[in-house]
Amino acid sequence: MPQHRRKPKPQPASSSRANYRPPDGSWASSAANRKTMQANRSRDTRPELAVRSAVHARGLRYRVAVRPVRGVRRSADLVFTRARVAVFLDGCFWHGCPDHFQLPATNPGYWGPKIAANAARDAETDALLAAEGWTVLRFWEHTLAVEAATRIEGVVRERLAALGRQPGERTASPPRPGRPVTTAAPGRSR
Repeated sequence: MPQHRRKPKPQPASSSRANYRPPDGSWASSAANRKTMQANRSRDTRPELAVRSAVHARGLRYRVAVRPVRGVRRSADLVFTRARVAVFLDGCFWHGCPDHFQLPATNPGYWGPKIAANAARDAETDALLAAEGWTVLRFWEHTLAVEAATRIEGVVRERLAALGRQPGERTASPPRPGRPVTTAAPGRSR
């Protein structure tokens, strides 16, 4: 039986190790590092999916990767708009977990200030959202999904109770200007 060999894919000139020159403004120390960093996900990570699944199983509904406050360029991982609760699931590396973060040996002059800036931005985000009346919950990626979901559920239900609302309750929105208010005829649904 003949064996089929795969032809190697031709590599672009910019990705060969010997000729690598980072694009203008790039922080990547090599083509491989650049490719790895570009593949990092900003949402739908495994820890995030696990927490979302556990929260959903508890009957809570939320929005994903949404900016809680207009004008603030920060999006939370889970947003409970009616309860005004924003949940962030922080990666141990990217946000400098005190238990697991270890400064990389390669390019520490870049990574040290980068992680410090991320932590400072997290604190600023917490303050901005708190000033707008939001409760901010932050969990490390190594936190068990069930533990995070239990805490989230408690805070969301507490906030909803304080506002006199129930989970899943629809709040009546005011009619849009220029549009007539319609009501369904008795016995008929829309």
